[in-house]
Amino acid sequence: MENLMGLLRIHVTKGVNLAIRDVRSSDPYVTIRTGRQFDGVQLLTALFIDFCAVFKLKTRVVKHDVNPEWDEDLTLFIADPHLPVQLLTYDRDTFSPDDKMGDAEFYITDYLQALRMRLEGLPSGTIITKVQPSGENCLAEQSRIVWADGKVVQNMFLRLRNVERGELEIQLQWIDIPGSRGL
Repeated sequence: MENLMGLLRIHVTKGVNLAIRDVRSSDPYVTIRTGRQFDGVQLLTALFIDFCAVFKLKTRVVKHDVNPEWDEDLTLFIADPHLPVQLLTYDRDTFSPDDKMGDAEFYITDYLQALRMRLEGLPSGTIITKVQPSGENCLAEQSRIVWADGKVVQNMFLRLRNVERGELEIQLQWIDIPGSRGL
């Protein structure tokens, strides 16, 4: 646990204008992971963490919908905040491998900087900082890190890559773990 910083709760809200992979629609779902680099004992810890988390880092399948609303929370262990978080979108198929529907990635460094400010008592909806779309991220529009209901959250619209169209709407929230190294 001392190698972990904490947990990142990713609220996967919805998909917008996703690609069609079946005859008239798609059966989309999203998986989330973070890239990691391991050596020695860290590998065993990481494998255990991945084994425990692998079943929780996938949304449910929404049948016949290119504008799915998942409204689901997926929680990711964060050990290295400098590695990107990756979202992969797929179309569920019954008799063949699932079709890829695009991917996106983002970094949490700006979000963690806002958390480290240890803000308290701000009016809900106060904008802490803004993150602009760039070649370094998959943001479809400006992302705002805000104080909402006593917590720091980041709202994002991510443009999917390696596909003809589609965006994902997500929200980030941090969870401290007792016994972890923290922020």
